[in-house]
Amino acid sequence: MGWLTRIKDSLLNKIKKKIPKKDIESVEKKRKEDYLKKKEILKKETIKIEKSPSKKIIKSDAPIEIKKKKSFFSLFKKKDVSKEVEDPEKKGGWFQKLKSGLFKSSEKITQGVKKIFVNKKLDIETLNSLEELLIMSDLGPIAAEKLTAELANEKFDKNVEEEEVRNFLAKKIEDTLIDIAKPLTFENLKKPYIILVVGVNGTGKTTTIGKLANQYSKEGKKIMIAACDTFRAAAVEQLNIWAERSNAEFIKGKEGCDAAGLAYEAVEKAKSKKIDILFIDTAGRVQNKIELMEELAKIIRVMKKLEPEAPHHCLLTLDATTGQNAINQVEIFKEMAEVTGLIITKLDGSAKGGILLSLAEKFGLPVHAIGVGEKIEDLQSFEAQEFAKGLMGLEN
Repeated sequence: MGWLTRIKDSLLNKIKKKIPKKDIESVEKKRKEDYLKKKEILKKETIKIEKSPSKKIIKSDAPIEIKKKKSFFSLFKKKDVSKEVEDPEKKGGWFQKLKSGLFKSSEKITQGVKKIFVNKKLDIETLNSLEELLIMSDLGPIAAEKLTAELANEKFDKNVEEEEVRNFLAKKIEDTLIDIAKPLTFENLKKPYIILVVGVNGTGKTTTIGKLANQYSKEGKKIMIAACDTFRAAAVEQLNIWAERSNAEFIKGKEGCDAAGLAYEAVEKAKSKKIDILFIDTAGRVQNKIELMEELAKIIRVMKKLEPEAPHHCLLTLDATTGQNAINQVEIFKEMAEVTGLIITKLDGSAKGGILLSLAEKFGLPVHAIGVGEKIEDLQSFEAQEFAKGLMGLEN
């Protein structure tokens, strides 16, 4: 007899001693009667099948449930969630695209909360598990600690359901993000209104400039785009295509030319042509941090000779799939230029959406827009409530 069997028998004996003898006899008698009934039903079914002239299935008077036996390894088979998620293009709507883009983060949080809050009171153990889950979901330690503390303050030692927890977290996240959700505005529009766009190469600077240029062009504003990342021919070509789509003026120089000199020329032409908005693309080679810092400082310095308040906006594009690395990028570019706002891109794949909460807690910079796809309309103003609900896997 194994140690597990001995423990089991010992526990059963202790329990039986506490139960009156007549109750035990009654339970045993009922169990025996049930067993005999089932045996009789099975016997009748067997006789019916044997007497049947054909091999057709005979309808049974008793319900017989047949289940496919699972192998040991199938218990650990990863669940295919891709079939369960509706294609956002088919379902349609901006919120569904956003929710789909945040799926990786929201699935981790949703499944984690379900495991933690299973008929449990909110105690220290569950709070610690929740805080760890939120940190692992890229919300960051500061935001995770704050959210769990607020939940404990209102719900400690109470029974809470997982959906109640997700709704609570969504509301608190919305409250945190609502102050940084600010659309890009042009107060007292001066001509030209100069927008400097910075960010690591590959974060979507070029596409973001193209989408913004197209949107403002449709509003009737005169747009100019200057390709001041003079070392990337592909980026210059892509910007040129966007400029043509947006009916915007386009300025480029020779490959490898001085970026600051090109920016000066762009401001000069924009002023003479009475351009409303001038977008200036920049390089993002952070591996050459000192050179990049000097180049950005020079661009800003020469622009101020023509327009003392330039740039009126300095937008930093961040790739949502990079997670906590986005914090390092903000710190680097804040050293180089006075960043006034953020554009979050690529919320259409394996995005780590929780990073927005970390950015809000650490920097408090406005988030002007988020992108959930490649189409022009897929760059929209950032809405705190939609984002919070999408992150928590809730319906809008």
